[in-house]
Amino acid sequence: MPTRRLASLVTGLATSLALGAFAGLTLPAHAQTVLNVGTAGDQNMVDYVKDYLGPMFEKSHPGVKVVAVGTGPGDSGSQKIYEKLSAQKAANVPAWDFDVVVAHQKMAGQMVSEGLLAKYRDRIATGAMVSSASASNALGSNVDGYVMPMFQSQTAIAYNSDMVKAPPKSYAELAEWATKNPKQFGYNGIKGGMSGVAFATGWIYAFGGDADKLVKGPYDAATKTGWDSALLKLKEFNKSAVITPGNAGTLDMLNRGEIAMGPVWVDMFYTWLNDGKLPPSMKLALLAPGMPGQPMYYAVPAKAAQGKLAEEFIALATSPEVQADGIVKRFNWYPGIDAKHLQGKLDDATWKKLFTDLTPDDLAQKGKPFPIAPYFNDILESYEKKVAN
Repeated sequence: MPTRRLASLVTGLATSLALGAFAGLTLPAHAQTVLNVGTAGDQNMVDYVKDYLGPMFEKSHPGVKVVAVGTGPGDSGSQKIYEKLSAQKAANVPAWDFDVVVAHQKMAGQMVSEGLLAKYRDRIATGAMVSSASASNALGSNVDGYVMPMFQSQTAIAYNSDMVKAPPKSYAELAEWATKNPKQFGYNGIKGGMSGVAFATGWIYAFGGDADKLVKGPYDAATKTGWDSALLKLKEFNKSAVITPGNAGTLDMLNRGEIAMGPVWVDMFYTWLNDGKLPPSMKLALLAPGMPGQPMYYAVPAKAAQGKLAEEFIALATSPEVQADGIVKRFNWYPGIDAKHLQGKLDDATWKKLFTDLTPDDLAQKGKPFPIAPYFNDILESYEKKVAN
């Protein structure tokens, strides 16, 4: 996910924290109250809380000190949060160390199922501002009410508008386009980065049958036997495509004009565009029926010592003003709340940059979650067996 890509991996304390290390969080003598925020992800996630959200919250809450602790990148960072909360629950600790946690989809679902998180979303004003499927469903787990998306990271098709005058609007149109324009589409397969995995997943959504079932479940191991035609079609498609050397590799080849089109993470795309690493002729499109993205979640532990303050912190962090300035302008992520609530909160240039190629309606209709975990594993295994070989 995007936090893996925007900054270097966390080093030192955050990557070496043992389970008991979190217990060292102490109340500074000069502060009336401490709000402890544990966040998975790269160092930029910690810095965002420490340098941006924390001071803003402290200003509106005199006497409160926000302390940010990083637990490491990727799902393993979220795993450490889960282990800490689970251990404190098992030990019957009356007030747990973290008041707010920021976690990935996979572990958020497990934490909800094990009673480690509080159901709080209906109690905050911004809870009504989110309607995306990922706010309720985390890879097949029902998390409705227990999480608020911090941001939405989305994959899309980047294309050079000087080279592609009428870009495909669907996976079916792309398959035809690639046949007529061999070696002009590139993606990184499923081993070189998640943009390629997202593209392959979207292909199964388009050609493999019931996409809703893959996202919502229930799991049926026999479902993958119905993907043979879609996988054969993808294997044939790959003959006209270029397999790039990774997420950045796809962008690199687009920049050099070696390919005209390929799947990218939207935040990476705009960062490269802003840095002059892509020509201004590059644009984005979402293929029907949809392409996957993934959020990070704000959540409140079930026995947070400062539960009410935690809810107020998340309400601030998911407010239209903070989502506009902190999430969109600083990181080129899409907002966790519905984008329509940011209209009027962003300057015209920023709004047009993020929401001209991909409109809020495009994101609502064609920004899909990844499938539930067992189907996700089946897609990757099936690709290896029937497409890559």
